[in-house]
Amino acid sequence: MIVLGLTGSIGTGKSTTAAMFRDAGIAVSDADAIVHDLYQTDAVEPISMKFPGAVSDGVVDRAALSRLLAAKPALFADLEAIVHPMVRERERRFVEGERIKGASLVVVDVPLLFEVGARDRVDRVLVVTCDPAIQHERVLARPGMTEEKFEMIRARQMPDAEKIRRADFVIDTGLGYHVARAAVARIIETLTAQAATEGRINDA
Repeated sequence: MIVLGLTGSIGTGKSTTAAMFRDAGIAVSDADAIVHDLYQTDAVEPISMKFPGAVSDGVVDRAALSRLLAAKPALFADLEAIVHPMVRERERRFVEGERIKGASLVVVDVPLLFEVGARDRVDRVLVVTCDPAIQHERVLARPGMTEEKFEMIRARQMPDAEKIRRADFVIDTGLGYHVARAAVARIIETLTAQAATEGRINDA
């Protein structure tokens, strides 16, 4: 089985691309969705202890947590120390589950794949990108997004040029939905063929 890491900077179309893989029948582990669930379950208690005021009604208040992080960016390291091991364990269980099912390809959607040193957890890397002007427009259209928050997020992300340099595959989502979907189909075809070839070699 080949594990494809999907990554890209905020606003470059990563979630839309992940949905294309799902539509094609490929299982996807979504790090953002995992974090969303953790903020209502396993991560609530440790975050409440480390970030007073960040938990409300038994769940992590993302807006309150963002304000705390904006005021003191050094706290990102403390948050990551709590959340990242939990995300990795959920991701590991997902990959093993798909391997047991006999899947030839799975996608692991990790927004900060390079930044958190997750390259060794995947076999290939797909980076999604787009023109900076398109990225800016997409991000600022999100509810509650501000220029300040955008810059804070972007400051923690590796520049697109460096991500692209390290990628095995690149999709420019700024070229349109149909172009991206065709690129996804080609990647699936390529990697499922490679998985079959590698499987035959391993069986020999």
